[in-house]
Parts: sequence; structure tokens; C-alpha cells
Amino acid sequence: MHSRLDLNLLVALDVLLDEESVSGAAYRLHLSGPAMSRTLARIRRALGDPVLVRSGRAMAPTPYALSIKPEVREIVERAGALFRTRPDFDPDRLERSFSLLTDDTLVAVLGPRLLDRVRRVAPGVSLRFLPEGREDHRALREGLADIAIAVVGESASDTRIEPLLTDDNVGVVRRGHPLLDGALTPERYAAADHVTASRRGLAHGPIDEALTSLGLTRRVVVSVPTFSAALLMAAHTDLVARCGRSLHTPLARRLDLAVFDIPLDLPRLPVAQTWHARHDADPAHRWLRREIGHVARALTAN
Repeated sequence: MHSRLDLNLLVALDVLLDEESVSGAAYRLHLSGPAMSRTLARIRRALGDPVLVRSGRAMAPTPYALSIKPEVREIVERAGALFRTRPDFDPDRLERSFSLLTDDTLVAVLGPRLLDRVRRVAPGVSLRFLPEGREDHRALREGLADIAIAVVGESASDTRIEPLLTDDNVGVVRRGHPLLDGALTPERYAAADHVTASRRGLAHGPIDEALTSLGLTRRVVVSVPTFSAALLMAAHTDLVARCGRSLHTPLARRLDLAVFDIPLDLPRLPVAQTWHARHDADPAHRWLRREIGHVARALTAN
């Protein structure tokens, strides 16, 4: 960008990239259509890029515009925060919707408890639960989600992580499964057919590594994207599933499944909440993170 660029153009650019429409941006910024078109022309000259181009009856952002969209959004939000006065935070007066990325089984276990706490102190707050994806950090960075709750994996440099709980792996089968008859050994466990939960479709994991160390292998018949899908599969077949003791056994019990200790030395499951760094000091965001932490700790205490 040109060093003498009017910073107001950043606000206009942010809205244009969000709306992908000159008329839509004009409406949001309370400008006339011609005034918004002139602003877009100034932005194009300053960036040396068309930014938005006609695509049929709509407009589409250029590759360069898409590449700078997250940075423009962050700059505008940070600039706005500098000039906003911060009244004393009162959750009872908060009117806001939060989007949470998490596994659907966690929605079933944590969701009702979290919603109950939130509605008692902040009736104006609504929660939107979204499915996990392969690039949760991008959703956090681009403002598509506020918080991700999941087993800790790779994190981006601009995200923050708060550990919530550490869970144990347990096995799950239908009641009356042959595996439950007699002593459960690594050999008998490995000999059974398995279903594994992986949002990336992976069929190999810590269980397979532990079996390999004993000279054993197992057969993964099917991979499903979520733990709840794995539990449902186990409920209607002879497949063996794995899940977290604290996080997923409430659903397993509802499905009348039997839970057992896996006869292997397996790593524990570290579950955390992650968010983008720009929300660090946001009072409402901090309040919701505390509520999530309380619910998670209560879950492991039961």
C-alpha cells in the first residue's frame, strides 16, 4: 500500500472484501453507490490491483485481494479497539453470538452444560457450534469461528492455547460382544476388527504404534470422521471403537455400549481451547473462555 494511503480506505476495503459487492458495501458504510465506486477506484490505484472484478452478475475478489483479506480485517479490528472505550463488562447486558468449532460428540457432552451456564448469566448470548475441519486455525484467523475445542494438535503462531483437560483412551463395543468374554489381552484386542475416528481419514494412530511395539497389528475395517459416528458404528456391529473416558462415555452409555480399558500403554488425550490472538483482551471472549474452562473441569470431576 502507498505510504500516504488514507486509513479510511482500509475500512472500506474490509467491507468490500466482506460483501464482494459495491452496492452492499455502500449500504453498510452509508454511502451512495457512486461514492462507493469512487472509493473502490482509489483503493485500486493505491494497491495496483483490481481488488474486485465482474463475474457474471456478481463481483469476485482477485487472488491478491483474497491473500490480504485476513490482514486487512485484523488491522481494522485492532484500530477500532484503540478508539473504543471499554465500559465495565456485564454479561447480563451482552448481546453477541459466538461460533465454536468442535467435535459433534463434544457438542453433545459439553454443549448442554455450557449453554445452561451461559443462559443463566448472559441471556442475550447465542452459541453456534460448527464442525471441526482440517484448517481450524484459518477459520479462527479469518473470524469464521471464535474458539476451537479439540484434542491438541498443530497450532499456528497467531493462535493461543489453553489446556482444558487430559482424558484417557478407552475401548467401546456393543454389549454381548465376544471380546468381553474372558481376559482381555493385547492379542485378543488386536485380533478384533476396528473402527477408527479421524477427521482426516487416517487409519493408523497411537493404538497401532503400541501394537507394533508388541509385534502385533490390527485390522481397521472403517474410518469415520467423528467419535460419535464411531460409537454408532460400534453399537450396530461387532467393530471395536476407541473414545475418551470423560468426553465420550456419556454418549456410549446412552447407546448402551460397554466401555473397557484398552490393554495397551497409550498416550493420554490433551484437550484444549484455541483462539486467535486478537481476542486475548476482549472481555466477552475472555468471559466465554472461562465458562468453557469451568464446564470442562466439572466434566472430569464427575
